[in-house]
Amino acid sequence: MRRSYQARKLARHNRRPAELLLVPMIDIFTVLVTFLLMTAVFSRTVILELNLPSGQADLQNLPKDLQLEVVVRRNLMEVDDRSTGPIRSLPNTPQGYDYDALTDLLKQIKARYPQTTAATVLLEPGIAYDTLVQVMDHVRVFEASNGFDTAEAELFPDISIGDAPPAAGASP
Repeated sequence: MRRSYQARKLARHNRRPAELLLVPMIDIFTVLVTFLLMTAVFSRTVILELNLPSGQADLQNLPKDLQLEVVVRRNLMEVDDRSTGPIRSLPNTPQGYDYDALTDLLKQIKARYPQTTAATVLLEPGIAYDTLVQVMDHVRVFEASNGFDTAEAELFPDISIGDAPPAAGASP
């Protein structure tokens, strides 16, 4: 049966607007915030500022100071001074690169040149990225222990990276 126009108009004016329930929305946001806080990454991301090695044109104006280079090759690491030449070669151990010997040598060099903070890491093609990171970490800092406490001490924090020159006796 059809209702009259007046009855429909009266029913429309007596109708209440629907209520907006905020409790379910608040519950969803609470769960969302909790999830985001639990899955957030709170680890410290380390970003190092790297410099490119200087070009050949600048070699005439270099000071008579240490210009440290660590050359990473497949079978050894060479520690060089750009001005005077090789300081020492560190052959690989059966476990791989000898990072401890590198750190000890760099500590000795730092003791002789305490004001020097720059070092260049030069890599042969095909050296793994993990090796680059390990060498950079050992060139940059070392762990100094004081009894039960260990702290990081600075060696050569201003690191540049580049390509290693061909090995002596290697065909170009």
